[in-house]
Amino acid sequence: MSMNVVTLLYLIASICFIQALKGLSHPATARRGNAFGMTGMAIAVFTTVALIAKLQGEAVAAGGVSGGFGLLIAGVVVGGGIGAILAKRVEMTKMPELVAAMHSLIGLAAVCIAVAAVSEPKAFGI
Repeated sequence: MSMNVVTLLYLIASICFIQALKGLSHPATARRGNAFGMTGMAIAVFTTVALIAKLQGEAVAAGGVSGGFGLLIAGVVVGGGIGAILAKRVEMTKMPELVAAMHSLIGLAAVCIAVAAVSEPKAFGI
């Protein structure tokens, strides 16, 4: 899979996420919004797994070792665990606090990606 295809698929997923937010803004279009969100996430997950498989194959072919899938699974387990704990602890009347907590975790993930990009710019093509 070329980087042009990867970029195009991520762009399509982003458009689906934007349409999901638009659809979720009104009860009458909420089903369509959920469908866009699920489609966008499926595209993003497929693209990420395919990209990791490609990069891991290239690393192994070059004589190196890549732990791409292990890191992906570890991230899903840690993030999912934190999200599940927070979701169980927060009552329905405190839903804005849960949303704020999840957004904080998204911000933390963005910081981690920025640190990784600064420490290993070649890995990100910088």
